Parts: sequence; C-alpha cells; structure tokens
Amino acid sequence: MFVDSCNNSNNREKLSQQEEEAMQLVWQNKGGFTKDILNLFPEPRIPYTTLASTLKNLEKKKYLRSTKLGNSYHYKPLIGENEYKKACMRDFVSGYFKNSYKDLISFFAKEEKIYPSELKEILELIQKPKP
Repeated sequence: MFVDSCNNSNNREKLSQQEEEAMQLVWQNKGGFTKDILNLFPEPRIPYTTLASTLKNLEKKKYLRSTKLGNSYHYKPLIGENEYKKACMRDFVSGYFKNSYKDLISFFAKEEKIYPSELKEILELIQKPKP
C-alpha cells in the first residue's frame, strides 16, 4: 500500500522531493531570493533555472509567497515547518498505522529502533504538565 503522506492542511498539494528540499532551505533561511536559496544547496548544486521553476511551483501550490524586487523575486514561506511536519506525520500515521501512535511506537520497539531509555523520555514528555 502506498501512502500519499503530507497532504497538508488548507488543501495544499503534496510536495515532490525536490520541492521539499527547497522548502527546507527556505525555512532554514526564513525566505530569500532564488540565488540565496541556491547557495544553501550542497555541491553539486542544481541549476538556477531548476530552482527558479521549483520555487514558482511552490508558490502555485501556496507554500510560498513572492515579492518582485527589481529583476528578482523574494520568497517567504506561507506554511511553517512545524505545520508541515505535523501534517506529514498525521498522514503517515493515518496511512501506515491506522491512526495509532501506539502502533507506530510498537513498530519501532519491535524493530529495535527505539530503546527503553528513549521510551522513558517519551513517557516523561507525555506526563509532563502542559503550560
């Protein structure tokens, strides 16, 4: 079964891997011009025109807003990184674990990908009074 995760709130379309990588850098930089974001990519960098197209697609999908300044566009995120992560995790847990976070944690415990000390930390976080 393929899970179409990250169908974010506000009916935004799912991001491609390239779009998600660009968004990670936009969030890291709190926005920027295409050239600023391109300089954050590791070597070998994608072509400038590829990134410019990706950013325009992100704007069409309502993840970014642009402002034209001279001959360039300055991009700002319209969705926060945490909001995106929450939506992705919600969709992932819903699709693969039938909305059960217990099943998610059990899966990692059975696969020995989470340790008792980490489970203890998680339990402490859950039991900690909320502000």
